[in-house]
Amino acid sequence: MFGETPAFSGFSVDDLDAARRFYGESLGLKVEEQGEGDMRMLFLTLAGGTRIFVYPKEDHTAASFTILNFEVDDIDRAVDELTGRGVTMERYPGFEADDKGIMRAEGGPAIAWFTDPAGNVLSVLKEG
Repeated sequence: MFGETPAFSGFSVDDLDAARRFYGESLGLKVEEQGEGDMRMLFLTLAGGTRIFVYPKEDHTAASFTILNFEVDDIDRAVDELTGRGVTMERYPGFEADDKGIMRAEGGPAIAWFTDPAGNVLSVLKEG
């Protein structure tokens, strides 16, 4: 039914201004703000033109799962650039990470997790 219908994902944050700075400045995404007052929202544009809707939510609870995965060609370089911009890599129990915070599991992608200012989980990953 919706195989030919455009769609986009969205998620909430507790501080729209902090999200705009993080996604625009720290991650280098195109960020557009729309609306006014309680109807302010952001649209993030990813590679290929995919858009993500980011909206403020007063009682925001951070997602307990990864909401965005950025596939990269060089995970070491991506992590170095992120940490150089003040982003901290997360470490999770049961996932052994190297000194940079990159988990390099046998047979799986190399992956490093980090959070946005609202606590939502994101990652950079490099396939096999």
